[in-house]
Formats: sequence, C-alpha cells, structure tokens
Amino acid sequence: MRSDLPKVVHEVGGRPMVCAVVDACIQAGCGRIVVIVGYKQELVREALVGYGAVEFAVQGEQLGTGHAVRSCEHFFSREKMEPGHDAFVLCGDGPLIRAETLRTVLERHRGSGAAATLATSVIEDPSGYGRIVRDGSGRFVAIVEQKNATAAQLAIREVNPSYYCFDVQSLFGALARVGRNELTGEYYVTDVPSLLMGDGKRVEVIDAVPPSDVLSINTLEDLARVDGIYRARSGASSASGRIGVRA
Repeated sequence: MRSDLPKVVHEVGGRPMVCAVVDACIQAGCGRIVVIVGYKQELVREALVGYGAVEFAVQGEQLGTGHAVRSCEHFFSREKMEPGHDAFVLCGDGPLIRAETLRTVLERHRGSGAAATLATSVIEDPSGYGRIVRDGSGRFVAIVEQKNATAAQLAIREVNPSYYCFDVQSLFGALARVGRNELTGEYYVTDVPSLLMGDGKRVEVIDAVPPSDVLSINTLEDLARVDGIYRARSGASSASGRIGVRA
C-alpha cells in the first residue's frame, strides 16, 4: 500500500473503508458490533468515532485470524453459555460486501441449523486466497490457506473470501482447540469449520459471493479499482432508493 496506515483506514468512497462494513452491520440490525484493533489502533478508533454502537477489542499480537477473533471472546460471555446466538465474522477491508449475499448466508445458516456457514466464490485467479477443498462427492472438507496448499489445491478456483456466520458457543469452543499452524506459527479461524465437523456439527458452505466482490486490496492500484466499483455501485443503489449491506 506504500503507507504505514492500517489498511482499513484507507478511503473507499471518500471514507475509511471500515466504515462501509460497520454501516452494513448497523443496517442489518446487529445487536452488537465489535471491531478488533491492533496496529495503530488509535487511527481505527478515530475513523469510527461517530459510531456510538461500536465496541473495540484489542489484539495485542498479530498471531492470525483465529487469535484475532479470540481477542473479543470476553465480549460474548453471555452468548457463549448456550447455543442459538449467531454472529458474523467479517473483514474490515471488504467494502464491496453485499446485503443480499449475507442474507443468503444467514438464511441458510438458520434454516439448516448449522454451527457454521461460510460463503465462497469461484474466481479466475485464486492467488492469495484460502482454497475450498471438497471430497469426491462435492462435500466440504476444509479450508486450506495458500501458504499451506499443495500444488493440486492451488489449482482450485473456489476460494474463501471470509464471509462467516457462526453459532457463538460453537465458534469459541472450537477456537480454544485451534493450534498454531506449523508453517506460519499463526492461529487460523479457517480451522474452525473442520473442527466443528469433527464434533459432528453441521457446516454449510454456499457459493454465494459474486466474483466481482472478491477483490483484494494490497496496492494503491487495487484501492483505486475498488473505490471506483464502490462509488459506481453506491450511485446506482442511491438512484434506485436502495443502498446498504448486511453483516
């Protein structure tokens, strides 16, 4: 990004991109919004100063996505006590997320009684994304991060764009058992679905994310491209009287 700013405070649509994700949560009627912060957290807090509903959890060390989610566990002490409390786990650098995609995920999650539901996408260039591994019958087996993928797995074009819905009790119960990845030393939230399946719990996987929404922001050129798409989409939505995202 040629910048020492946290990625989520770079602007998309004239605002820090994390605002689009928080707006989505508010529009969805989420009971709680917890933003996990770490590096230069004061800038993220400042970006969200106008949102009274936002709480902040601090990830003291950068030890992976699973470690990040565990850093907010104490915010959900009550919800952990019994099943039936749902939570989306989303990335703060995904401003192109669509309301209808998450509605589809939530509908599948609740309708199936799943402990975890994730939305996937099939894209032409899967570089950088975790791959969705299925068995010979097409059933979900695991999410494999690119760093850990075999040559055959790297050829898979169905990817994990990090749209998760979890039963809160199941999520934190599994996260407590996630070990450090041998290659990276990190704790991956992507290990949770496989652990839940091993417990005999239901995991739903749905190819629901449009490929156009799966755009990594790793350079200023990527940022400009996403900004253009976001502005065009917002303008079109505003013209039709319908704008917003669910989370």
